[in-house]
Amino acid sequence: MREFGYQRADDVSGAVALLAADPDARFLGGGTNLVDLMKTGVERPARLVDVRELPLDAIEETADGGLRIGATVTNSDLAAHPEVRRRYPALTQAVLAGASGQLRNMATVGGNLLQRTRCGYFTDLSKPCNKRAPGSGCSAVTGEHHNHAVLGASDHCVAVHPSDMGVALAAFDAVVGYETLDGPGELPLADFYLPVGDTPHRETALPAGALITGVTLPPAPVAARSRYRKVRERASYAFAIGSVAAALDVEDGVVREARLAFGAVASRPWRARAAEAV
Repeated sequence: MREFGYQRADDVSGAVALLAADPDARFLGGGTNLVDLMKTGVERPARLVDVRELPLDAIEETADGGLRIGATVTNSDLAAHPEVRRRYPALTQAVLAGASGQLRNMATVGGNLLQRTRCGYFTDLSKPCNKRAPGSGCSAVTGEHHNHAVLGASDHCVAVHPSDMGVALAAFDAVVGYETLDGPGELPLADFYLPVGDTPHRETALPAGALITGVTLPPAPVAARSRYRKVRERASYAFAIGSVAAALDVEDGVVREARLAFGAVASRPWRARAAEAV
């Protein structure tokens, strides 16, 4: 690992300022993905700005009846929260399907949104990878492409998006809140992740230096009848071969509203709006 500095942020504005002062710094939440990538040399930050202790660990009801989930809420606390389980059961199921208990205890909501692909070529510095080194090529296109993208890929990258939580959030029109030096901002999850195209190294639409502060789930009565299902190669902790978050509002045998989002596809969760309309 490259030698790095470490600093704990006292507040949100201070955290953003610390990152702005060092372009080679990275925010550290639970570290369950970032630290692994630092060990392999994929990520080489000169400084880590620890945001785990920021006051962003609450799950609160919004004025319109939705939920706001702070960025440092752990995956374990998110899955166990009674209002999440009651109003958005597919989200609880997605989080529980996403990792072992030990990882859920450390991983944060903000970090989960920003986790990077588990493609073996991405983590192997001896192989070309456009996501890691733009313009170097995609080894998986002609190499071992087991568990790579069938849908949404390009000639530049066939890696899949790894998040289970993100699939459920996509189904429920989640909005990501963030903070920059210029103040707060929001991005609908539908716009948060970028299509792979010819720039697979550009993964999100977050402004440079932005700190995710939370996720807002708008009220969605249909979400109370929702499920998350994941196909994987073993019953224990494993990434998806395919996954879906689905919700239905049915009355007298007629579907009044449907929500569908797919995972284990390229670059981002997919909201299947055409299928919903049918």
